[in-house]
Parts: sequence; C-alpha cells; structure tokens
Amino acid sequence: MIQGPEILDRLRKLHVDRSKGSPAPHKAVLLISVINLLETGVIRENKIFITPELVARFKDNWQCFVTSNRFTPNFSLPFYHLKSEKKLWSLRTIPGIEKFLTSSHSIKSFSALKNAVDYAFLTDDFYQYLQSPKNRAQAIKEISKIYFGLYDPLPELPGMLETVERQMLYEPAYEYRLDIQKSDEEELFVRSGVFKRVVPRIYNYTCCVSGMQIITTRDIQMVDACHIVPFAESHDDTIRNGISLSPNLHRAFDRFLISVNPDYRIVVSDNFIEAGQHSIKEFHGRLINLPEHRDFRPDPGNLRWHFDKFSELRS
Repeated sequence: MIQGPEILDRLRKLHVDRSKGSPAPHKAVLLISVINLLETGVIRENKIFITPELVARFKDNWQCFVTSNRFTPNFSLPFYHLKSEKKLWSLRTIPGIEKFLTSSHSIKSFSALKNAVDYAFLTDDFYQYLQSPKNRAQAIKEISKIYFGLYDPLPELPGMLETVERQMLYEPAYEYRLDIQKSDEEELFVRSGVFKRVVPRIYNYTCCVSGMQIITTRDIQMVDACHIVPFAESHDDTIRNGISLSPNLHRAFDRFLISVNPDYRIVVSDNFIEAGQHSIKEFHGRLINLPEHRDFRPDPGNLRWHFDKFSELRS
C-alpha cells in the first residue's frame, strides 16, 4: 500500500544547498516539472528522458517559482543530483559516466548530461503515488509550500515552447538569429525540439518530396524536419529554412544527392545507383508539396544555397 504521508515527508526533506540563505530551488522545480508532464500525459511511463518538453517546463516553472537572482536555472544540476534522493529518483547512466563529471563529481554541462544519462526513473512507490491526480496536486502543493513559501496555485504564464514556436513561425530570420545568439545550451536544445515538431506539422506530416503521409496516434515522429541550410552554418531555425522529408530522403538531401531548386522543383543527382521497385530518381522534376500558408513556404534564397552546393557536387 502506498503511504502518502511518507512520500510527502520525503519531498519535505530534499538534500539541497542552503548556503545562500534559502534552499536551492533546482530539485524542487524539476520535481514539479516532472509532475506537470505526468499530469498532461507527456511522460507516460516511469522513464524520464531529457526532452525539450521537460527542459522547457523546467524553465517555465523557474520563472514562476524562483524570485531570487542568486540562483541560475541550470537543468543539468537537479536532473543529475536528484540521484542523492534514493527514495525518490534514480538514473540509468551510460558506461563511462566518470569522464562527464567534474572533480567534485558534479555534471560538467548540459551536453555532458545528455551523453552520460539515458533517463531517470522514480522509485516504484513514488511513481505509483503520482498516478492519482489528487496526489499529484498534493505533491506540488507540498513542494511549493516548503521550498517557495507558496500556499496557493500560481497562474499559468506563456510557456517557452509556445514562445519559441511563435518566434520560429513569424519572426524574420535575422531576428531569430539574434534570439539564437542569446540562447544557452539548454535553450538551443528546446529550440531544436520545437523545429523538429513544428515543421512536419506545417506540412501536415507529409514528406514534401514523396507525398508519404504518416500521422500516428502516439507521439512518434515518422517524418523529419530537415534544415535547408544546415543549422551549424545558418543558425536559422525559422520555418522557411525547413522542409519535411521522410528519413531516407532527409539523408539524401543532407548529402546533396537530391535538392530543390528555387522554383520548388526536385532535382536528383546522377551520382548514385539504385535497385529495387522504388526509385528516388522518379521524383526528378516534380514540384514539392508546399504548406498551404504561403508565409511558411521555403525561402527561395535558402533553396538557392542548397541547389548551388548540389550543382557543384553534381558537375
């Protein structure tokens, strides 16, 4: 039988740094964020992966709960160090984790965390306790009271995912690049996740070259978001630097075996041999499928960049 009072007592006694005059809020914010995603169904099993949704929710909750500027909203620290709360949280790590740690056995960075940890999981009794909406509400209420002195629910603020999506869809590329320059490693991870989610949706989950459409009843991505000009070169995650491609055509596009000219026509290289019933070369000369909203269609300048690279390699 799950003992609710015992679970709440564990939440009251988190091992947190108090050297700055008040409890470090990181673990409390992350636990609330995990409970939020259990509530909304984003987390559906007892495997807590490092996802854009979780990082964004952590950032959102930090804005809501943390009023002091003495602390930095570092997601990596609580995700890793919650493992000290053995009656609440454990990590499934990747072999060789030591190389990702500092001399004080903290995690070096967000990228180090992703390389070192596969996922986190809750103790069985804590996870079962959180299956009840009433218990989830009680856990958040207790954490809010103990670590933030809050007794009433906070109002919802505009979320990071929604803000980034709005920027991605409607900001000019040059403005978005300024946003990118101000982003830390965690925010870049969120932005990349939004790009991967939004581009297929704009194309109605359809590969713009083959016309293959896959809409799943589960949260599984079967059509890829592909940068036209690689992000490493352009720092452009705006919607007009993206097209929707099936995984095999995504690889072909990234390797300049296919391209799309500024008139939205598919061009296929002669520098490869195919066998089998289906052929990439059958798409040569066709128009790609375009989003209905004209403002979301690929920027001809970006297509020109890719087509010129393709032409150099083709000649």
